[in-house]
Amino acid sequence: MNKYQTLLFDVDDTLLDFAAAEALALKLLFESQKISLTKEMEAQYKKINLGLWKLFEEGNIERDEVVNTRFSLLFQEYGKTVNGALLEKTYRGYLEEGHQLINGALELMSVLQNHFDLYIVTNGVSKTQDKRLRASGLHPLFKEIFVSEDTGFQKPMKEFFDYVFARIPNFSPEHALIIGDSLTSDIKGGQLAGLDTCWFNPDEKPNNSGIIPTYEIRNLKELNQILHVDEKDK
Repeated sequence: MNKYQTLLFDVDDTLLDFAAAEALALKLLFESQKISLTKEMEAQYKKINLGLWKLFEEGNIERDEVVNTRFSLLFQEYGKTVNGALLEKTYRGYLEEGHQLINGALELMSVLQNHFDLYIVTNGVSKTQDKRLRASGLHPLFKEIFVSEDTGFQKPMKEFFDYVFARIPNFSPEHALIIGDSLTSDIKGGQLAGLDTCWFNPDEKPNNSGIIPTYEIRNLKELNQILHVDEKDK
């Protein structure tokens, strides 16, 4: 008998290629401002964005502050004053169209749904994640989608997982596994909630965090071995 019954999946850079969606959305946003996006500008945006989301994960700022100030902070670096909230709305529209799949994600979820209870656990904006999951074909394969905006908490906060667990019928932490690409969000959050964890690390990034996952995989198909599922199973 398989140890796991419930699988909790992150979305961005686990099932959907957020990097590809983000790159296109940024390009279109800058074009709307009549500015050519350079590699330096893109790197600066990522630095500002990552710093703000880290503060959010630590509970130091609200989500609205993250999304409504990141572009005003970015353009400020280049001597341009913009309405951060307005640019965020424009960017969000472009981002919602990005639903590129991580290699093998749809095929694997189509198999796993026949053997496990699948749920999404993601930080982000509900409308954006819902639209991207539907467009990718992933949405109907999951029993429920849990987004931080709806829960009032975010990974890795234990309160986020308490919210999720309370809404999964007959949930048992010892029979659940969380799969995600972020050590500080998915893996740390899973550990705080008493779950086994699986770190999706396709780029083989070094782990200097001190956060040790139960499993580590480079390819989503490697989950089959952990879950004792035959790839030919339907």
